[in-house]
Amino acid sequence: MTLLTKENERSLVERAKSGDRLAMKQIYDCYSNYLAATCSRFLPDKAEMKDVLQDSFIKIFSSLDKFTYRGEGSLKAWMRQVAVNESLKVLRRRRSKVGSAISYTWDQPDIEDESEEEPDIGNVPEEVIQNMIEALPDGYRTLINLYAFEQKSHKEIASLLGITESTSASQLHRARAILAKEINEYKRKKGDAL
Repeated sequence: MTLLTKENERSLVERAKSGDRLAMKQIYDCYSNYLAATCSRFLPDKAEMKDVLQDSFIKIFSSLDKFTYRGEGSLKAWMRQVAVNESLKVLRRRRSKVGSAISYTWDQPDIEDESEEEPDIGNVPEEVIQNMIEALPDGYRTLINLYAFEQKSHKEIASLLGITESTSASQLHRARAILAKEINEYKRKKGDAL
């Protein structure tokens, strides 16, 4: 895989728009791991993630004529947004299958102290934190990903998920409290092991 420069990225986009399969393959090769990681943040099930990744690339290549190159990074950002949207579609379908339409129901784990401060994550490996996020129920995991990784506002999250802004804010608070509890428990266990 070669890294794309501003010049060859723009050229690849133009070639892919005209149906050049080699250009599409180069774009796929360059961004598939990145988009797989994006999808897996929302959908930890590997088979489901792979399906969404494939759907994302189908959507990307079939919609490439609507993409406007705006400089370095614009293709990556646009493709990431397509992958996020495709991931959210799967979560919405899942919700509607269980009879809750697009609204989210929230598991209410037992949290003794929701006002817990942000834990120091300096000694906690990134992979451990990612696993903790993946283990969250769908609604909490989705909120954390949209807010922290996609940098969406509560207004944007509310619109994407069909919930109110106050629900987004309160449930993000609960999700953070769950993560804080998990991180502190991990650190306590690691401290006990030393």
